Amino acid sequence: MNRIHRLLPLVLVAAVLPAACGSSSVSKGPVTITLVAYDSFPTKDSGVNTALAEFTAQSGITVNIVTAGDAGTMVTKAALTAGTPEGDVMWGVDNTLLSAATDGKVFDGEPTEVDHGDVCVNYDIAWFTKHQLQPPTSLDDLVKPEYKNLLVVEDASASSTGLAFLLGTIASKGDQWPAYWRALRANGVEVSDSWDTAYYQRFSGAAGSKGEKPLVVSYASSPPAEVVFANPPRTDAPTGVSTDTCFRQIEYAGVLRGTTHADAAKQLVSFFRSDRFQRELPLSLFVNPVDPKTSLPDAFVKYGVVPTSPFTMEPATIAKNRSAWQEQWHQIVVA
Repeated sequence: MNRIHRLLPLVLVAAVLPAACGSSSVSKGPVTITLVAYDSFPTKDSGVNTALAEFTAQSGITVNIVTAGDAGTMVTKAALTAGTPEGDVMWGVDNTLLSAATDGKVFDGEPTEVDHGDVCVNYDIAWFTKHQLQPPTSLDDLVKPEYKNLLVVEDASASSTGLAFLLGTIASKGDQWPAYWRALRANGVEVSDSWDTAYYQRFSGAAGSKGEKPLVVSYASSPPAEVVFANPPRTDAPTGVSTDTCFRQIEYAGVLRGTTHADAAKQLVSFFRSDRFQRELPLSLFVNPVDPKTSLPDAFVKYGVVPTSPFTMEPATIAKNRSAWQEQWHQIVVA
């Protein structure tokens, strides 16, 4: 989740050690492939780019990184071009959207889990201190009068972050989730079109933001990102996480069906699982490595939060109900 960056597409030279990839298929000669990723995938000046540069030096595989909007927009585009893809590998399909990708026959084979994170309500510490109000600690708190007009969420029908939060409320409330969202609407919840808009324009706690909302749906790893990118530097996080509001989000990468460079694409996906790449994820994308044994940087450990009991949902349940839930949510909250 390097959702703290808004970056432009860039051609990045990248290659992989066959042994590190765990693949017996090695590209022969220079090959160029395209990696499709969500907007906030770093295209330069991050640890994952350094790892990918090493990836290049060994095999001669050049990777053209192309960003394609929020994860939801990216998957929609990929489904429309399935079989004749705009790239060779896609990074960042999460468990809330995985069924949309598989139903759309986006991938050549099964995608691979590459990281996980948690979508949670974040709060502006200074705002709550100034107003002598305790931050909310649960979903139930968000509908209380003292938090009226304080929360901004992402559109659950368009944003993967917003959808993850919706799924968390469904996992928590069961069949009563529509009533919960009616209560949220009555309590003045605001809906933004994307995470970028919600976090950087409407949330008061983000660096450089002039937003008015002290509560936002973001990530458990947003506080360390605020510290790492602070200018001037700081040694405390300006934002906190309401850990009992979190939904576990798992991200995948896979070879796009129809690629003409299947061998090179498979090597890239394999490299994503290597320790060399995985250990760069926390401070590049602000997500947790797929391997729990991968060492974490101090800032990620000190300022980040890993919820002990995040809300979860089986992918099959999401697949069966996602579209209907999104439509019902839209009717309740937006229409």
